[in-house]
Amino acid sequence: MPSREKETYSIQSVENALNVLEALCDDDDEVRISRLSEKLGMNKTSVFRLLATFESRGYVEREELSGKYRLGIAAYEMGQKFLSRMSLLKKARPVMEQLVRECNEAVYLAVRRDDDLLFLDAVDTPLQVKIVSLVGKRYPLALSAAGQILLAGAWLQEEAGPERKHRPTQDPGLADETLREILKQGFCVGTEALGEGVTCLAVPLLNLHGETVASLAMIGPDFRMNPALIEAEFLPRLKDAGQIISSKLGYLGPHASKNLY
Repeated sequence: MPSREKETYSIQSVENALNVLEALCDDDDEVRISRLSEKLGMNKTSVFRLLATFESRGYVEREELSGKYRLGIAAYEMGQKFLSRMSLLKKARPVMEQLVRECNEAVYLAVRRDDDLLFLDAVDTPLQVKIVSLVGKRYPLALSAAGQILLAGAWLQEEAGPERKHRPTQDPGLADETLREILKQGFCVGTEALGEGVTCLAVPLLNLHGETVASLAMIGPDFRMNPALIEAEFLPRLKDAGQIISSKLGYLGPHASKNLY
């Protein structure tokens, strides 16, 4: 049987349905049919029918008074089941919890989603002053330290040469010198990108082949994350945590994977 591109199997009605769900995910507030219709370039009747179908299965809920729609419990339940079965999260979560106990700052797990950074999971700080949760939020990859870690890892794979399998196609959006420096130091520090007064420290999580599959980030208010504390406490512990998770993912260290690059 001849091979076909994935697009050959695409079903437009299913694409439209998924577009509606993703649009609801992107909005923090409840939305009207007219807004979804305009955003997706679909007629209101089609949007209404899709929403009604999702509502009957519990994936969408409708507010009676306003007529606005939001994601339903069934969508949340499916997402939780996926996360609970995801190997990366299972292996990272205990280490993240320990890191929070040691540093008292929020720790996030972030992955690449197309050209964006997606904060997939977090263990929050027990302290009263904290930033608003970033779980489920997406940001341009080049914007934050956590995204720059992922870009540096992908750039390294691109530099490995045409013989390397599964090389990602990407436009880094960062200078080669910046990416080299991130790879050399093994971490990235950023301020303000995720909000005013917010500092983000990030390290890579590597798999068996030495590929960067996620980033581990510590995020908190900059008045608690001063440069001296970052250098003496936070970065060393964050690096150690990243190495532990990477080892759980099969990474054996730079010497074991050196031949891959």
